Amino acid sequence: MSSRKRLIEGDGPTDLKLSKTGGEKKHIAALVLARGGSKGIPLKNIKMLAGVPLIGWVIRAAVDSDMFDSVWVSTDHDEIERVALAWGAQVHRRSPQVSRDASSSLETIQEFLRLNPEVDILCHIQATSPCLHPFHIKEALELITLHGFDSVFSVVRRHHFRWQEVKKGSGELTKALNLDTANRPRRQDWDGELCENGSFYFSTKELISKQGLMQGGKVSYYEMLPEYSVDIDVDIDWPVAEQRILRYGYFGRVTPEVVRLMFCKVLGCLTDGKIYLSAAGEEMMSISIQDIGAIRMLQKDDVEVMLLTTAEDPVGDTLADRLAKRTGCQVMRVGAKPADELESVLRTRKLVWKDVAYLGNDVPDVDCLNLAGLSAVPADAPVVAVNACKYTCHRAGGNNVVREFAEHILLQKAKAKSQMRQDRIN
Repeated sequence: MSSRKRLIEGDGPTDLKLSKTGGEKKHIAALVLARGGSKGIPLKNIKMLAGVPLIGWVIRAAVDSDMFDSVWVSTDHDEIERVALAWGAQVHRRSPQVSRDASSSLETIQEFLRLNPEVDILCHIQATSPCLHPFHIKEALELITLHGFDSVFSVVRRHHFRWQEVKKGSGELTKALNLDTANRPRRQDWDGELCENGSFYFSTKELISKQGLMQGGKVSYYEMLPEYSVDIDVDIDWPVAEQRILRYGYFGRVTPEVVRLMFCKVLGCLTDGKIYLSAAGEEMMSISIQDIGAIRMLQKDDVEVMLLTTAEDPVGDTLADRLAKRTGCQVMRVGAKPADELESVLRTRKLVWKDVAYLGNDVPDVDCLNLAGLSAVPADAPVVAVNACKYTCHRAGGNNVVREFAEHILLQKAKAKSQMRQDRIN
């Protein structure tokens, strides 16, 4: 991948860290500002976007770039802190003084630098730029580490003709600001204009702390292609951004798994784990129609689903037959160590564990949760199961958790297909 008309081309040396006097390397830090009081979209910074919290996209790109000595999220909110830590960032708990609606980004960054004096170069990454890739960070940082700039910010090329705003009732006439209407150029004959896209801002500590500037000194820009310039401000941007991410987003170093078989525990996953007793003494259970619809979604996308029961489940042969008919799934009874029994299922289908998704909820599922390519537990699962899985659902068992995990599986498949298309284009 390469962007058009970058200032600096070439890979350069692998060690891009500048040296202080005496040979000590300078500390380069990334900082994502994520205040909890967003007015446009409540808790926008951790809202799920294409299966990942919004700040997760930029944290992953920053961490995987291997360009930073530390990656931070500055926040005043407990839940944002939890998400940031889960995605590999450190957390700066900002003070109330810089957490107000009127507080500027610069004030927050200056506070961070006062509390972290070891930082020499700071990259302020906007949480609302989820199409950021590690190569963008690396190439922009080279402008400081190899070419001596004090500040570098990201831009995108736009071909917009701008006109002067006229206040209603003023009697004034508008006029073109960047266009000669007598010689209106074709798009291919006009280079356009460079506009900040807000993705990131690199600056030295001296520039920020002493001059109060993020852009100044010996300043340069880094041009990103339009497809990577996604900025989210309002709800209407969300579906558009989601489609752009599936096409151009950074999915991490590991190729997304393509699942061909899903194992789902019945008790505690497909159901809420409760046993209902009728007046006649029959044992019953409750299943969400949305979860049954999710199973059919997976089947339609060529993912086989198998339902797993145990001796403790209130699922006799008659109920298992009815469950199989309702869902179109094979129902299999497993023992205390389901991983051993499911190995034979995989061998029969010529699959390995990385081809498998597993939705479990308790201690006996731990081995399967560790082995499966994709694995999940409901929100009310015990800690030992949560620690073993790769995805913790927001919903509890029986409360459409199968639907949530099914959507996650299908999203991973879409990512894998998108990545393969991108690889062919590149």
